[in-house]
Amino acid sequence: MNEVMKRAKEFIYRNARPLDIARWQYHFENGSREAVLNALSYYQNEDGGFGHALEADSWNPYSSPIQTMTATEILREINFTDASHPIIRGILNYLGSGKDFDGHIWFNTIKSNNDYPHAPWWHQSDDTNRNNYNPTACLAGFIIKYAEKNSELYALGCRIAKEAADYYLLQDFLSAMHTVHCYVRLLEYALEAGADGIFDVNALKSKLKEQLPRSITKDKSQWGVSYVCKPSLFFKNTESFFYADNKEMADYECEFIIKTQLEDGSWFIPWGWADYQEEWAVSKNWWKSDMIISNLLYLKGFNKI
Repeated sequence: MNEVMKRAKEFIYRNARPLDIARWQYHFENGSREAVLNALSYYQNEDGGFGHALEADSWNPYSSPIQTMTATEILREINFTDASHPIIRGILNYLGSGKDFDGHIWFNTIKSNNDYPHAPWWHQSDDTNRNNYNPTACLAGFIIKYAEKNSELYALGCRIAKEAADYYLLQDFLSAMHTVHCYVRLLEYALEAGADGIFDVNALKSKLKEQLPRSITKDKSQWGVSYVCKPSLFFKNTESFFYADNKEMADYECEFIIKTQLEDGSWFIPWGWADYQEEWAVSKNWWKSDMIISNLLYLKGFNKI
C-alpha cells in the first residue's frame, strides 16, 4: 500500500490543481480544511453558484447547478457543515434566486455550456432537463440541511425534495446511476437534518437499498475498460447502511483499485470528449487527480490504508 500512496502522491504534486492538492493534503497529510475552502472559493461566482470547470467536463465559467452540486460534494467530502460560512451562504443564495430553475428542477445543463469546451453530456439541447433529478435531488437535500428552517428557501427545498422522492417512488428502478447518487444524497441529508416528515424517508431508503445492487455493474471485466457503476459512487466506507447488501462488490472494489493503478500513480479515465481534444487533455489530468483522491478515500474507508 505504501507504493500505491507514493505513486498517487507523486501524480498529485506533479499534475493537480491547487484545489485538489489542498484536498489531498487535508485527507492524507494533516492539511487544513481552510486551505480546501480557500481554493474552492475561487470557483464561486458572485451569484453564489459555481463554475470555471470545477466539474472538469464543463469549462463554462458561469454558475450552473451541476457545478454547484460539485462544490457541495467537496464540502461533504471534507465534512464542512458551517451554514454561516460564505461558501454555503452563497450556494443557498444561488439556489434561492430562481436562476437555472423552472420551479420544480434545477437544470441539468444550461445553454451557456455550449459556448465553452465541454463533454457531450453537458451540451444543452431542448430535452435534456425533462424529469431529470440530477442534480435537483441532491441540491434539495442540501437546502434541507443548511437553510434557515423558517425561510422561504427551506420551504422550497422541502417541496422539491418531496416532489423528487414521490416521483422516484412511483417509478421503476432508475437506469441513470448519477441520478441514483443524487437520491442517496437526498436521503443522507434528510436523515442528518432530522427531516423525516418532509417525505417518506423509510420508503426512499428501502427503494434505494433495492436499487443499488441493480445499479452496480455486475460484470467486473467491464470495470477497467468502460464507464460503469461501482459501489464507490454511492458509499465510501463500511459504516454505510448500503454496505451489507453490496459487500462482495464493495470489498472487490478495494482489490480492483489496488491492482489497476497505472505507473504514473493515476487510474484509467474511462470516458472522453467527442470535441475540444486539447482542452480534454487538460481536463483528463484534472479527473485523474480527482479519481486518485476518490480511490484512496475509498481504501481509507475500508481500512486498507
